[in-house]
Amino acid sequence: MRGDGDGWATTPDGVRHWGRHGAAGLLLRAPLEDGTPAVLLQHRAAWSHQGGTWALPGGARDSHETTIHAAVREAQEETGIDAGAVRVRTERVTASVDGGWTYTTVIADAEKTLALVPNGESTELRWVPEADVEHMPLHPGFATSWPGLQTTEVRVLLDTANVLGSRPTGWWRDRAGATSALLDRIAQVLPRTIELPDGGFGWLPRIEAVLEGEARAVDHVDARVPVHAAGGSGDDEVARLAADVGALTAVVTADRGLRSRLPGSVLALPPSTVLSWLD
Repeated sequence: MRGDGDGWATTPDGVRHWGRHGAAGLLLRAPLEDGTPAVLLQHRAAWSHQGGTWALPGGARDSHETTIHAAVREAQEETGIDAGAVRVRTERVTASVDGGWTYTTVIADAEKTLALVPNGESTELRWVPEADVEHMPLHPGFATSWPGLQTTEVRVLLDTANVLGSRPTGWWRDRAGATSALLDRIAQVLPRTIELPDGGFGWLPRIEAVLEGEARAVDHVDARVPVHAAGGSGDDEVARLAADVGALTAVVTADRGLRSRLPGSVLALPPSTVLSWLD
């Protein structure tokens, strides 16, 4: 069924853009077996606008729709993905022109690469390793926006005791139980795309939890939340791990003393960053 958004919007200078009320596309990531992200791309049918190029599934937004609804609906129609498995993280206007027309990229994740069923708008659908996307013959609009949408892998260290202590939940009555429950909840929201302080995006396949004291007794086995049991101070262990040279690193803590010990290249994130994912 055609919606009221199907059709061309014409700018004051006569340039046409598909979608009378604007358009939206879904940038969906999922982890490959090695934990690195893949992006769902559509090889556009030859008869379509900019046919033969690769781009995000998406299309025109109807007047009654949000951009998120439009992007997920269009992606489901064009790729057959299970919309219930899509976890929307954020959205970003990646193109706008005089006259008010906009294209919005809705950024989302799935726990795994979803099964795909193309419709007539696609020559092929493919989960493309994110590192390979820039080497594809991309739709010009997507090629322009892609540098600002791609992710950097982020290593996140969790000052677990500090995060637990940031909310008065009575966690101190059962430190091991509260810690185990927190780690289980965190595992359920990974992997994920995150927004970075500089406006870019990070890929977070796991969060490393540092445990101290009674919490070290926690029996937690999940590759998404590996555990470091501190022999002494948890702060000392976090600082030691953060000093390792490698991927972009972030430490989740509100402890000012610990923050002051971190290398200048390490991002310091408040506990509310991770806790908001659980809410």
